[in-house]
Amino acid sequence: MTTFMPDARQTPQRYVRISKYLSKHLRHQPERLGLELMRGGWIEVDKFLAAASVHGFEISLADLQQVVATNDKQRFAFNESGDLIRANQGHSIEIDLQLLDRTPPDILYHGTHIRAIAAIFASGLQKMSRHHVHLTTDLNMAFKVGSRRGESVILAVDTLAMIADGFSFYRTENDVWLVDAVPPQYLTQLDRVP
Repeated sequence: MTTFMPDARQTPQRYVRISKYLSKHLRHQPERLGLELMRGGWIEVDKFLAAASVHGFEISLADLQQVVATNDKQRFAFNESGDLIRANQGHSIEIDLQLLDRTPPDILYHGTHIRAIAAIFASGLQKMSRHHVHLTTDLNMAFKVGSRRGESVILAVDTLAMIADGFSFYRTENDVWLVDAVPPQYLTQLDRVP
């Protein structure tokens, strides 16, 4: 992949807008730009930039590279040659990300907000409109995710017990662990948060 020089005139707010634009069209609504994701969730960079431009959202290649490189959760990735881009996870559309079954660490974490705890301990962690439940090895990331909607609560997931009971886990390129669901018996609420 070629190196890039970000446009010095761009602001952090502009990069947040680009990131949200990428999320919307690479994870949820590629058809709004007249695009169809390839196997693995990939789309040609040139096609994506052209479609964005036609729809009134100009993105330079340098700015796109900057957003992918600096996104705090590494939500997006280029292929090795840099001519394809995709969202690493979080899709609401049907897509085969070509993820392989992996053995996770013994404990993974999930951040949520305090108002969701009763429902989670009643029915477990559900994927909702996404393809999978998202888990992490990073307590700080779990806390940050949980804080988006209010007071954060971190849940520990007993992956050893889940694997023994036949659950499959997948790991994305940006080190997010995915599973179809986490029933409540595998969850423990942590008393301390980072």
